[in-house]
Amino acid sequence: MSFSTDDFHTLVRMIEDHPEWRADLRRLLLSEELLLLPEQFAQFRAQTESQFKELRSAITRLVEAQQRTEARIEALAEAQQRTEARIEALAEAQQRTEARIEALAEAQQRTEARIESLAEAQQRTEAQIATLVEVAQKLEIDVGTLKGWSLEQEYRSKPFAYFHRVITRPHVLSSDELATLIYDAVDSGVLTDTQAHEISLADIVVRGKRGKGGPDVYLVVEVSWGVGEQDVDRAVQRAALLAQLGTPVIPVVAGRWVTPDAAQFAQVSRVWQLRNGSVVPPAPAADG
Repeated sequence: MSFSTDDFHTLVRMIEDHPEWRADLRRLLLSEELLLLPEQFAQFRAQTESQFKELRSAITRLVEAQQRTEARIEALAEAQQRTEARIEALAEAQQRTEARIEALAEAQQRTEARIESLAEAQQRTEAQIATLVEVAQKLEIDVGTLKGWSLEQEYRSKPFAYFHRVITRPHVLSSDELATLIYDAVDSGVLTDTQAHEISLADIVVRGKRGKGGPDVYLVVEVSWGVGEQDVDRAVQRAALLAQLGTPVIPVVAGRWVTPDAAQFAQVSRVWQLRNGSVVPPAPAADG
């Protein structure tokens, strides 16, 4: 049985009129693989859409991650810029610090140089002060010597004014008179040359009477502007030497003032004191 074109068109119209036949016709005309193709395509499409969604979600996540990364990179870049700015500031501060340290070192060197200069000036000043002190001491000694010499001349020129309360008719021996006295003592063997020389060093030797019509007596007077213990000791020693000639001798110290120790020593040694015009006799002996 042949199948004509009209039959085919008739069949097409019938299928169009009965859509439910299409499935049966497809089973007859198509293989099982082709029949399954729409379902497989739908599955594939669903799977593809799901994968696309996942891909789009992944891309979104990647974009977001990229944005976060870029934001972090930008933040890191800003932090890097701030770090570099801080490093630059620290470098500038370091340079300023080094400059200050260098300036301080130079100032320290200048200070040390000034200190050394001041130390040298101080040494020169101390040397000058020492020289001035030495000069002042020498000047003080010279002035004291001059004062003592001046005072000695005053006692020599006014024997009555100063010595009449110790002896009567006081007479200051001249250098020649004293020399003749001690030369005779040396020639007679009473004094040695050394003892005679010691007596000649006495400041003043005065001859007089002990009271009216009394026996002759000598005064050995040591004169000093300020009388000290050494003056008292010299008066005692030289008076004892002169007493070897057989004439009584009274030791005397004379000055503007007498130190307390010298005054006490004079009392113990029975030495008369002439203090600026006043007379201080020694204390009476214990035996009366």
